[in-house]
Amino acid sequence: MAYVPVPKDLSNVKTKVVFNLTKRQLICFSIALLVGLPLFFLFKNRIGTNAATLIMIFSMMPFFMLAMYEKHGQPLEVIAKHYLELRFFNPKQRPYKTNNFYAVIMRQASLDKEVKHIVTRKQNKPSKADKSR
Repeated sequence: MAYVPVPKDLSNVKTKVVFNLTKRQLICFSIALLVGLPLFFLFKNRIGTNAATLIMIFSMMPFFMLAMYEKHGQPLEVIAKHYLELRFFNPKQRPYKTNNFYAVIMRQASLDKEVKHIVTRKQNKPSKADKSR
């Protein structure tokens, strides 16, 4: 009797659409076919079959990579986006900045002291109404 191993974690299992391929793979392979075949037939008579085949392969390779490559559950374009952000768009030095709670308390204490000083100064100063009496 044949035994088929069944994975216990079913979150990594992807739904297959046609020919045991996922929808993503079907779309990427179709685009690769639409790009590669016309290039092959365009260059076949001009530069020869071997060179046209190499051009076709290298033009289709990015689409195959987009369809098949996945690392830690992330597709290639997500990995490429993270790499480009890290390498080119974000600053190299990211200083660690904290919210200094002691500085906040000291600032609040100085503000309270200033307000108290203003209030006591106004209370000690006689108003115009008191002068007229």
